[in-house]
Amino acid sequence: EAQLIRELGANALPRELLDTHPHLFAPTAVFVSRHHLDAMARIVAAINEVTKLPAWRERVLAWAPEIARYAPGPRGGLLGIDFHLGEAGPRVIEINTNPGGMLLNTLLCRAQKVCCREMDALVAGPNDAEAAGAALWRIFEAEWRLQRGDAPLQSVAIVDDAPEGQYLYPEFLLFKQMFERHGVKTMIVDPSALAYRQNGLWIDGEHVDLVYNRLTDFALEGPQLAALRQAYFERGVVVTPHPHAHALFADKRNLTLLSDAAALQELGAAAESIATLVAGVPRTEIVGEGNAARLWQQRRQLFFKPADGFGSRAAYRGDKLTKRVWEEIRAGSYVAQELVRPSERLIGPDAASQTMKLDLRTYAYEGQVVLTAARTYQGQTTNFRTPGGGFAPVFTESASLHQVMSPGCGGGCQGT
Repeated sequence: EAQLIRELGANALPRELLDTHPHLFAPTAVFVSRHHLDAMARIVAAINEVTKLPAWRERVLAWAPEIARYAPGPRGGLLGIDFHLGEAGPRVIEINTNPGGMLLNTLLCRAQKVCCREMDALVAGPNDAEAAGAALWRIFEAEWRLQRGDAPLQSVAIVDDAPEGQYLYPEFLLFKQMFERHGVKTMIVDPSALAYRQNGLWIDGEHVDLVYNRLTDFALEGPQLAALRQAYFERGVVVTPHPHAHALFADKRNLTLLSDAAALQELGAAAESIATLVAGVPRTEIVGEGNAARLWQQRRQLFFKPADGFGSRAAYRGDKLTKRVWEEIRAGSYVAQELVRPSERLIGPDAASQTMKLDLRTYAYEGQVVLTAARTYQGQTTNFRTPGGGFAPVFTESASLHQVMSPGCGGGCQGT
């Protein structure tokens, strides 16, 4: 805690953040075998490979909103790919195009140390925070250059609805610091502050080169987004992530393809990628009249999510469904995903110990994992409201220990 308070001060964040956001950071670490981390990295790479296929683009754009057909050039920025550690290894729960927490987790990593010298030979500390931060800046540079080439990036707007009221507003401040360290003027604004004129996007008298988009209106449909939408379509501003990226990666209906070997083969995916994805993505199908009766019967083994949802909103575990909610699911645009229960983390050594659920989030770009973090929680979904919950750093076995354990152990080392 003392080290975390120092990190907050060093990053111009108030130490009171630990009081105002008491469940943002978990008071413990999460331990994950290198075997599982490597498996997650292979799944991330396979997702990247498949989503670049022309047939994939054609297939997923068929159910996306019209705006998603416009491809401005940038890949879409950082992805957050969330996993549960099931009995068969890591399984993808969802893919996000504007994932929160990346810079908060680099801060958390800097505050975490392996506890003593004797542990150095056994445990590898959390991600390299400095390398992750540098990689994040390079991602924004790459996104900018994919649309603007060698033109200098001079100004950024971090855009979200009422940003100062957002739970992760402290992270917006960290992003602002990152951009300004590289000489880029940065503003954090509500979309109502944006104006389109002179073939560009403006905030008062300031021209905006790039919008870092943290909005959850993924198709930019709301009336308050008219200026942003026009500037985006007319190439007056670079937007990342953008509607095209959400359609390629984050629409929940895409999971029905990623978990279907026949569909992947038809799309032209490589055999190795098909095997990796079918093993790593729980079986998912779109809820419709043709399968509604069967899915209701199987609901206890399923998790239901809105196709364009985010943050676990309007998502339901099948064994918790009421008939009323089921009728809403049938009438809406939902997918049913094979239920993969989260693994657990025991906190405390005695009868007062807590059992926390956990999921893992890989932050990735172009198929490369930049940072891996965990979120601990109780209840149905991650919520940052559970005492003892929040973002947690991920530790794994050291490289030397991994080499000792690996020979001859095959898959049997998963639980070590």
